[in-house]
Amino acid sequence: MARPIAKDHDAKRTAILKKAAGYFADHGYDRASVSQVARACGISKSLIYHYYNSKEQLLFDIIHSHLAQVHDAIATVSNHGEDPEVHLRHLVAELLMAYRGADAEHRLQLQSTTALSLHQQQDLATIQRAIVSIFADAILTIAPGYLNDQPTYLRPLTMSLFGMLNWFYLWYQPGRGLTRSTYADMATEILLGGLERLQKHEGAKKPTLA
Repeated sequence: MARPIAKDHDAKRTAILKKAAGYFADHGYDRASVSQVARACGISKSLIYHYYNSKEQLLFDIIHSHLAQVHDAIATVSNHGEDPEVHLRHLVAELLMAYRGADAEHRLQLQSTTALSLHQQQDLATIQRAIVSIFADAILTIAPGYLNDQPTYLRPLTMSLFGMLNWFYLWYQPGRGLTRSTYADMATEILLGGLERLQKHEGAKKPTLA
């Protein structure tokens, strides 16, 4: 007969993920051992293995859970006929809010994914592509004519926006400097301004009819 799942199973798992993420991010995933993670979590090594059969599986669940939460957060930002630029602003703000309290998880996503198996990396990449697609679709609706004429520009524009937002977790300190919402507006303005200038530049290169 299978062992019943404890009522606090999910809560314990979530606590392990959060504390393990912090330990891996601070001490380096490669250098950290399961025993060290267990001590940092204030639990026994055997309890870690009750939830995860390897350090690799623990890392995968940390990043997978983080990405799934980010995706679910921005996927709820539906465009109900609002201005495309306003919709993009809402998406950017929601993404930065989803990053709140997840600096360690985000750092591991950017720095330690290659420690996982190819199959695990592909699973994570699927969620990442879905997140990128949501933003790419939003940017496309802002300048559909231009970006359909210049399809190779859409991905660089989208990833440039992510580059600005990924930088924020390295810089941000609560109570110092810009707030998340202010930086979200700034990053969006930079993207929109750059897109506008690209369109003007391309328009200026086109010959006019006599």
